[in-house]
Amino acid sequence: MAVLIDPPNFSGRGRLWSHLASDRSLDELHMFARSAGIPDRGFDRDHYDVPADRYRALVAMGAQAVSSRDLVARLNAAGLRRRKPQSLGRRSVGQPLLRARRLRSGDTVAVVAPSGPVSPEALSAGIRLLESWGLHVRLGAHADGKHPRLEYLAADDGSRADDFMRAWTDLHVAAVFAARGGYGAQRMVDLLGWPQLAAVGPKVFCGFSDITALHQAFASVLGLATLHGPTISALAQADEDSAEHLRRTLFEPDRAVEVTGPDRRGTPMQGGVAEGVLVGGNLTLLAAELGSPTSRPARDSIVVLEDVGEEAYRIDRSLTSLLRAGWFTGVRGIAAGQWSDSVRPESVRGLLLDRLGGLDVPMLWGLPCGHGTANRTIALGVRARLDADAGTLRLLTPALV
Repeated sequence: MAVLIDPPNFSGRGRLWSHLASDRSLDELHMFARSAGIPDRGFDRDHYDVPADRYRALVAMGAQAVSSRDLVARLNAAGLRRRKPQSLGRRSVGQPLLRARRLRSGDTVAVVAPSGPVSPEALSAGIRLLESWGLHVRLGAHADGKHPRLEYLAADDGSRADDFMRAWTDLHVAAVFAARGGYGAQRMVDLLGWPQLAAVGPKVFCGFSDITALHQAFASVLGLATLHGPTISALAQADEDSAEHLRRTLFEPDRAVEVTGPDRRGTPMQGGVAEGVLVGGNLTLLAAELGSPTSRPARDSIVVLEDVGEEAYRIDRSLTSLLRAGWFTGVRGIAAGQWSDSVRPESVRGLLLDRLGGLDVPMLWGLPCGHGTANRTIALGVRARLDADAGTLRLLTPALV
């Protein structure tokens, strides 16, 4: 047991307070706090605030009495000190967004279903992989559910939104993963309590496909960088490279800045080099978001595009809608991922050039992201460098801090 407590010396709300912390793990700290009856609302980033009249009882329970200076020093040495995060809120289009902290072995993460239902086998396989990385997984109440009438939804809109809110506002949860895409995120996004989400501060959020609607909302309303990466159901089917790239992004983000690598280079559609914040995701969702208060355009950004199961005319329609609405105005570069089960790849490439070539920006083809087994994680809201001539996309800062 390495739970620490300093003497009551912090004043607030008309009384003195101690700080209760652990220099081993937050899980140990939370377990001790629960056993002592300390409410969750007393937790603040890396410690609990406890009133002075609880000090002696907590020491008697096993908390080690240390000075305030020693408590801070031991948290710093253990890498568990968490300084007060910058506040979440709206940020200008094209500007880098706030990044969440990287994960550590022993962290608790949540899996929720903001969109469609997921097969139990795929869900279990993805969770097992997260657990193999040293994470503790909490499952949302409807993560494995299905709407009684609308079978393409995991649950009714209010329940899916409530699951998401509970996961995000849980002080013990360091990251939230989408169970799968499908359809439904747009139906629940306006039911989320954005002031409450903002008050919690940055957390990791990961998913793709239909989750593009939530990526757009988190960028627009919270100014938070998010991860366009495998959902939990897709994680088990992802190739070894993509799963490892997600793991490095979460735990060792300094080693995951290369979205394309020596063996995963793209090919140029239109040459040139550009730098800017990454934005985008699923083309159909980006077009469907037009006119909504959470649609975030491509100005001063590099756009990532992918889709699945689309005919040529539907891809054309989505691109044309975005162009006519001015969504691409001021874009700096475009990187195209996979177009699984869609019209022939050469047709998609021709469509992209036909519709977007006139923007006269670097365009890269063959980004390893999307609905195939190759689905490397892309940090939306983080600055990146696109070199279409070299076939590379590289983050200029790690996805997480």
